[in-house]
Amino acid sequence: MNINNKKKLGNTTPSSIQWFPGHMAKARRLVQENLKLVDVVIELLDARIPLSSRNPMINEILKKKPRLVVLNKADLADPLINIKWQQTFEATDNPETGRVASIAVDAVKGKGFAEIPTLLKMLVAEQMARLVASGRRSRPVRCMVLGIPNVGKSSFINRISRRKVTETADKPGVTKGKQMIKIHKDLELLDTPGILWPKFEDVEVGLKLAATGAIKEQIIDVEQVALYLLAVLMQVVPENLISRYKLNELPSGAGALLTQIGAKRGLLRSGGTIDSTKTAVLVLKEYRAGMLGRVSLESPPES
Repeated sequence: MNINNKKKLGNTTPSSIQWFPGHMAKARRLVQENLKLVDVVIELLDARIPLSSRNPMINEILKKKPRLVVLNKADLADPLINIKWQQTFEATDNPETGRVASIAVDAVKGKGFAEIPTLLKMLVAEQMARLVASGRRSRPVRCMVLGIPNVGKSSFINRISRRKVTETADKPGVTKGKQMIKIHKDLELLDTPGILWPKFEDVEVGLKLAATGAIKEQIIDVEQVALYLLAVLMQVVPENLISRYKLNELPSGAGALLTQIGAKRGLLRSGGTIDSTKTAVLVLKEYRAGMLGRVSLESPPES
């Protein structure tokens, strides 16, 4: 689907949306201050959109700090593409420029979490060995969790700590502040507010963030986002759409498909016309819940 850069999300162009600039500036300052206190960073991404859910300044901010890239919500993404993304991130592992490991997890069900402590210790093994060799006592590995709002940071922390330590909800902006959490004798976790750039230039990045729920629906055009998503799904998993919405075949365009879905689900306005807004909300809700299949909206470059 071709997206004209002049199209809008709601009444605001993507390049001009401001994401709580005061909060985000404070979050970056806190991260830069707290980096001195931790040994390794856990960078949390949405497995369906690893690039779009990544702060574009993250490499500049972290520099050579060891990093575990966690693909969260992996149960909602294509499993083969998850593996390719892990390989892509791990290919950047370099003792000189920064150690990197990657893992795919499901924070809701806890899948993939058993390996995380081992990976974190592996990333800083040489650093901790030097600490002991210098005559200092061994101590727990100190970690920091980073991620844009609504990549599941609170759920991740609750899961890895095996107790409810932060408020969670399926919407952006739930985490209120930072906490130091002792996971066990070998691991301490510093929670910080998620980072999101105050604006983004690529309209498709905005559409992907909106489709996965990282942008509040009050400030987006849900119909435009649903049309974008349906156009992608028609190319990637047409059979899932036919099965889910009990269609004989797919129409030629996303607009016609949205209308057919509204008719099938009885989402009508007074007078019998299709309520396209309610239909769009339904499509987005079902995609985010995995009801349309495990679909990734981004794949790593073939190179």
